[in-house]
Amino acid sequence: MRPLLPGGLWIGNVFDVADLSRVFDVGIEAIVDLAMNEKPLQLTRELMYWRIPLVDGGDNSPARLRTAVQTVDTLIENQIPTLLYCSAGMSRSVAIAAAAIARHRGQAFEKVLLELVTGRPHDVSPVLWNDICHACSDIPSASSPANQATNLQPDG
Repeated sequence: MRPLLPGGLWIGNVFDVADLSRVFDVGIEAIVDLAMNEKPLQLTRELMYWRIPLVDGGDNSPARLRTAVQTVDTLIENQIPTLLYCSAGMSRSVAIAAAAIARHRGQAFEKVLLELVTGRPHDVSPVLWNDICHACSDIPSASSPANQATNLQPDG
């Protein structure tokens, strides 16, 4: 498990979620599961859980890729400590994290991906990365003024 945003976002692999004690020790409150080829987790009631299964390569729908990026961006925006994981933690989780962080910061996707992989083990599928970039090029971040204005407010 590797922190990407202090206190906010970690990436990991299936072994990191096999023992939830470490997940709880670092304060993670939400888990986003991207591993199409793994069984869904059985978690405790305290953890929020999103399963957005992705193929490591092509054949992911643009809607599914957008949903994954938007979900992680929203969790970052709401400051919910989150673990994003896939099977090995080196392709899908890195790519989705890079896109979500880029959207959140208003930076170029490639710049953030380079920041995340430099000097770190990684194996991001070029096809997956290209698909993410195309699928998410036109969606605003959770922190954009347009989305801030449309957030649901309680009646009152």
